[in-house]
Amino acid sequence: MGQRSVRANRTMFERESELAAVDEALGELTGLRRGGAERFDRSRGALLAFAGRAGIGKTTLLAEVRRRATALGCTVLSARGGEQEQRVAFHVARQLLQPQLAGSGETDLRASLGSWYDIVGPALGLCAPTGGAPPDQQGLRDGLDWVLTHLAVLRAPMVLVLDDAHWADPESLGWLAAFAPRAEQLPLLVVVAYRPDELPEHAESFKGLPGRAGGRPIDLEPLSAAAVARLVREAVGAHADDAFCRECWAVTGGNPFESVELIAKVRDRGVTPTEPGAHLLRDLAAAVKGSGLVARLERLGTSTVRFAWACAVLGTEIHPLLAAAVAGLGQEEAADAADALRGARILTGAETLEFVHPLIATAVYRAIQPGVRVALHGQAAWCVVNDGQGPSAAARHLLETHPDGDSWVVQQLRAAAEETLRAGAPDAARSYLARALREPPPFEDRAAVLYELGSASLLTEPATTVNHLRAALEEPIADAALRQHIVYRLSQVLAHSDRLAEASDTLAREIRVTDDARVRLRMLAEQFMWDAFRADEPDHPSRSRRLTGLADRLGGRDLTERYVIGLRAWDAVLRGEPAHVVLHHAERALAGGLGWAEPDRGFEVPVLVALSFMYADRPGRTEELFTAGIADFERQGWRGAHLSFAYTLLGYVRYRRGRLSEAEDFVRAGLRLAERVGPGTPAHWYAVGILIEVLLARGRVTEAARTGEQYSFHAPFPAAVVFPDAQTVHGELLLARGRTKEAAEELSAAGRRLEPRGIRNPAWCPWQLHLARAEAHETPDRAQATAVEAVARARQFGTPSAIGQALRTAAEVSSGADRLKYLEESVAHLERSPAGYELACALVSLGTELRRTGHPGDAAEHLYRGLEAAVQCAADALAETARDELAVAGLRPRRLHSTATDTLTSTERTAATLAAAGHTEPEIAHHLHLDEPTITHLLSAALRKLGTDHTGLKAALSTQDPTPGTPP
Repeated sequence: MGQRSVRANRTMFERESELAAVDEALGELTGLRRGGAERFDRSRGALLAFAGRAGIGKTTLLAEVRRRATALGCTVLSARGGEQEQRVAFHVARQLLQPQLAGSGETDLRASLGSWYDIVGPALGLCAPTGGAPPDQQGLRDGLDWVLTHLAVLRAPMVLVLDDAHWADPESLGWLAAFAPRAEQLPLLVVVAYRPDELPEHAESFKGLPGRAGGRPIDLEPLSAAAVARLVREAVGAHADDAFCRECWAVTGGNPFESVELIAKVRDRGVTPTEPGAHLLRDLAAAVKGSGLVARLERLGTSTVRFAWACAVLGTEIHPLLAAAVAGLGQEEAADAADALRGARILTGAETLEFVHPLIATAVYRAIQPGVRVALHGQAAWCVVNDGQGPSAAARHLLETHPDGDSWVVQQLRAAAEETLRAGAPDAARSYLARALREPPPFEDRAAVLYELGSASLLTEPATTVNHLRAALEEPIADAALRQHIVYRLSQVLAHSDRLAEASDTLAREIRVTDDARVRLRMLAEQFMWDAFRADEPDHPSRSRRLTGLADRLGGRDLTERYVIGLRAWDAVLRGEPAHVVLHHAERALAGGLGWAEPDRGFEVPVLVALSFMYADRPGRTEELFTAGIADFERQGWRGAHLSFAYTLLGYVRYRRGRLSEAEDFVRAGLRLAERVGPGTPAHWYAVGILIEVLLARGRVTEAARTGEQYSFHAPFPAAVVFPDAQTVHGELLLARGRTKEAAEELSAAGRRLEPRGIRNPAWCPWQLHLARAEAHETPDRAQATAVEAVARARQFGTPSAIGQALRTAAEVSSGADRLKYLEESVAHLERSPAGYELACALVSLGTELRRTGHPGDAAEHLYRGLEAAVQCAADALAETARDELAVAGLRPRRLHSTATDTLTSTERTAATLAAAGHTEPEIAHHLHLDEPTITHLLSAALRKLGTDHTGLKAALSTQDPTPGTPP
């Protein structure tokens, strides 16, 4: 233990500014004022980073941070990256969080972690993975965020210390780098140290710190000659002369680690610390690292060398008995070797060993001859499995061995990959399976390994997944179930990569050779589903007829049958069959249950069934299903593309109900999630298209156009059908910008694409309605014909919202008595519908027409109603139009019986209420199931509407009194 004790007790030189920054951060964290009075005020967290090359003193400084934090009563979480553990997923996260949670039993853990237990538990080694699908990486990060936030609040004040961050495993480092800037919002101080030249790109946040250290990490500088002289004299005595001390500084360059080690050797060798002895220093310094260290190690004997090698292979937190087994030494022989290595200041510790410094560990590891190193890793893999640590612990060692056709190696790597994948680390799982494939596996297992490898790449590298799965299908496969799973997974990843035709063809080929009727039915259901999303489907009417016939014969006895029935409901929506037919099949599909996170199933059909209710004017039912579906996603830990779709489409439901401000909140949250998934994906097209529609409804045409340009929302449009139809939304945007000729061309092209497929429901895709408006500028007769045809199709579908919207468009392109008649009927239908924004538009249009035709009394009534509806919808431009029309009629708007809080959306009000109660943004985000940028946006909007800041939020919410209305 000698070296660690000496270094822990010695004085720290020339770190005054660094320690001052630490003390300031700890003072603000704990509420201690600079004057020293122990008064706890509102604490404030921070992120501190220390950067410097190897041996510069980072570890010593962080040890002092831990000591000072503990002395102030802080909870301290500590971890250290390891060069040998970089491939062990969540190694650092487990070091940080496991000690805080592992002492609790399963019941207490479940109570503490709640719905996050099954998501973060496997990653932190607290429980075995469940049998369901693994969480996506964003969902797991959100879970880890919640755990750390919860601990920081529960055990405040808290200090998190991470040493050697450059060697942290990618899963932990990516999470911490994203989380660390939020420390200022919590009673949490995050302190990291790293070598700047070795820090991975995904940890760039540590290089730009929020609010402290001038917005950058604190660089640790070498010691000055004076500091090294003080260090020398502290260790060997005040009689050390200036020439000797200066030579110590010269040969070490002021590197603290090398200086301390050199001085220790001076003391051990009994060198006289005067100028005549200075010539010995360079040879002594050479023995501190590199070849000199290796030579010094070799002089300790063969057994000691083998034990040191075994320790270097095992990495950090080395158990002596395990190291002995790897080295092939007896217990007493290993104990003697450990003593010798401690005496030589190479190892430290007793029950658990570690190298005195990472530089020593690196030098020892690199000194092992390559062949011996490979053999030691192989021995280590066998030993850790034999020790009960499991295949995941062995996998990192097996990655370092040479392929040898060993089925045991393949077995361990496959098991490790399954554990790691289900814990939420697909990249690590993929590396294990790629290595297993090179072993290679037994001939009969090759297809299974390729399938597992493809599945591990599914969320991160879909193109690679396709290659692996196609290769798997080319192998002889004796297990029919395995072949079916490969086909399902291949069609799924092709579809999600916007290769829907290939997905359909893959299933079609397999259907022809499948004997099992139930398997064939499932494959047929999957093919129907992907064809429903194909914009280029060659024979939609034929598929529709086959789907109708099949669905009518099925009773919904299992999930596959309910999927077919659900697809029948959606097909009825697209084709514009009567809404009661849609509702009949949608209810049949739900009768036996239709979960959104079923194992080995997509979420597409449950979403289509939910949306069928919306188009059939049952949006409340749609929102119920979406709420349950989002809960399914979150239980599963799916917070990437899945949650993006859910938020985006929920925003679409709010848009169609006329709750435009809430719609914008949800769609922007969905867009932020879609941007994590990547541009050009279906999730991205959905989010951008719906956001443009919402902005247009709110009258923000310039912003809608800017959004379209920012996200390249134009041709070529995706091969997959998206809602709303992307080409139609683009035409609507062109029309709103006054580019009517271009709009007519775009909307006509949309019609030519959809008409042959039998998609004629204006409630689903109102291309005809927008086309009629575009044609009215050049060809009014054609515009009227287009609108009349859309009205007929809307009447066939039969929902009040569809009919009312189509009639309003017909009125817009008509004149005289027809215009008034259409508007009156439109309002009558829309008053019976949930389409609040469409009703507001119709009311304002009807009021305007009545004013123009000399009916001022009726005009005023409709304009006032339209204005109130527009304000409630947050349709700002429409409300302004209504005010203008009232002004032309010589009327002034009524003062609404409302308060400032009435202008808040429900999500803004909930967020503001929680903030007023003292909850932090991460806590509010968790409560509302939204991400933090969305919460920041909601709170900013609420404060702006209430005319206050955070300090006055509680009062603003509690003292809003109704303003008396003034009659016109």
